[in-house]
Amino acid sequence: MITHLIEVAYLLAAASFILGLKFLSSPKTATKGMALSQGGMFLAVVATLLHNDVISYGFILAGIVIGAAIGSLVATKIQMTDMPQMVALLNGFGGLSSALVGASAFYHLSPNIDGYTMTTIGITVLIGTVTLTGSAIAFLKLQGLMSGAPIVFPLQNIVNLVVFVASLSVVGYLIVVPANLMVFLVLVGVAFFLGIMVVIPIGGADMPVVISLLNSYSGIAAAASGFILSNNVLIISGALVGSAGIILSQLMCKAMNRSLSNVLFGAFGQVEAPKEAVVAAPAQAEGQEAPKVISGTPEEAALIFKKAKSVIIVPGYGMAVAQAQHAVKDLANILEKQDTTVKYAVHPVAGRMPGHMNVLLAEANVPYKQLIDMDDINDDFEDTDISLVIGANDVVNPGAETDPNSPIAGMPILWAYKSTQVMVLKRSMRPGFAGIDNELFIRPNTMMIFGDAKSTILKISDALK
Repeated sequence: MITHLIEVAYLLAAASFILGLKFLSSPKTATKGMALSQGGMFLAVVATLLHNDVISYGFILAGIVIGAAIGSLVATKIQMTDMPQMVALLNGFGGLSSALVGASAFYHLSPNIDGYTMTTIGITVLIGTVTLTGSAIAFLKLQGLMSGAPIVFPLQNIVNLVVFVASLSVVGYLIVVPANLMVFLVLVGVAFFLGIMVVIPIGGADMPVVISLLNSYSGIAAAASGFILSNNVLIISGALVGSAGIILSQLMCKAMNRSLSNVLFGAFGQVEAPKEAVVAAPAQAEGQEAPKVISGTPEEAALIFKKAKSVIIVPGYGMAVAQAQHAVKDLANILEKQDTTVKYAVHPVAGRMPGHMNVLLAEANVPYKQLIDMDDINDDFEDTDISLVIGANDVVNPGAETDPNSPIAGMPILWAYKSTQVMVLKRSMRPGFAGIDNELFIRPNTMMIFGDAKSTILKISDALK
C-alpha cells in the first residue's frame, strides 16, 4: 500500500515540475511556477522519506538541519551581483551529490554489481565529478580568484579528447570488471581532471553558456543517479533539468551566432591588458584624423536628458558590479515624471549567467513589461533620443556587424548606435570580456561618461531634480 502511495506522490510531483516549468516561461506566471515546483519537490521529499530503504531518520534530520543552516546563511549573505558565482556553486553541489550516490552504490554493492548497475554508476560518477570540478573553475573565474581569460596550450583539444575517451574507456572496463576499486578511483581522478580541462579554456564572455551547460550536466547526473536508486521522480526531475539546460545553452549560442562546440573548444574571450583612453579607429584613410572619444560629465548628460522624450537603458555586467540597479530605477522614475518613455533592452547573454540582468532589475522593482528582449526592441532604437549603456560592451559593439574579421562578427547586438544620442557609462576604455575595442565608443553620437556607474547615475539624477 505504502509503495503505491509513494508512486502516486512521485507522479503528482513530476506533474508539478512540468507545470512549474511551463509557468516559469513567463514573468507573469513565474511566481506561481516557482511555488508549484517547490510544492512538488516537498511532496517528493516527503514520499521518499516514507520509503522502506530509509534506515536512519536521525542522519537525514541532521543533514536537513545542517544543510538548511548553511543554505540560509549563504542565501542571506550573498549579494545579487554574486548570483552567477552562487549558481556555479549550486551546480557543483548537485554534481557532487550525484557522484556521492554513485560512489556509495559502488561501495555497498561491490563486488556483486551487474553490468546495468555499473553502467549507471559509472555515468553518474563521471558526469557528477565533471560537473563538480567544472563548476569550481567557473566559480573561481567569476569570483576573480583566477583569471577569466581562456587558459590555452598547444594541442589542448586533442588532450581533452584523449582524457574524455580515457574516461569512457575506464567506465567500459568497470562494466566488464566491476569490482576493481583502484580502477574506480582512476575513474574519479580522470573525471576530476576532465572537468577542469573543459572549463579552463572558456573565457568570461562565454560564462552564461557555461553556467547553463553545467546546470544541464548536474541534471543529467541526477537523472543517472535516479537509475541507480530506481527512483522515478529523481529520473524525471533530473531529465527536466538536463534538457532545459541544453535547450537554454543552444538558445544562448544562437544569440551569439555561435555553435556550442565553438563555445566549448573555441577559447573565445581572451582578456587583453587595459588600454589607454583612446581606442584605435577601425578603418582610417591616410591623412585622415583618427576619431576621438567624446567624454562628458553627469551634469552635461542631465542637460541632454531634460530634452529627451524616449530613453532605452542597456544594462550590462558593469551595472551589476556597481550595484547600480536601484539608482537606475530612480533615474527612470525621474525621467518618467517628465513624460519621458523609458524601456530596458536586455541582450540574451548580458551579464554572467542566464537572465542575470532580469534578476537584477527585478530586484529594483523594474516592471517586467519594460524589460524587452533584443529582437523585440532593436527596431525602436532608431526612434529613440538616448540610449544609456551601463557597463555593457560586446553586446552593443557595431563591430559585430561591420568588421568581418572581428571575433564577434555575426553576433546579434543591440542597435544602440542607431539612437540619436548614446551615453556609455564605464570606468575606462578597457575592452569587455571579448577583449576587443568597441566602435561605439568613438562614434560621433556617443558620449562617454567615465566613473562608477552608480555614482554617475546618482549625479545625473540630482542634476535632473
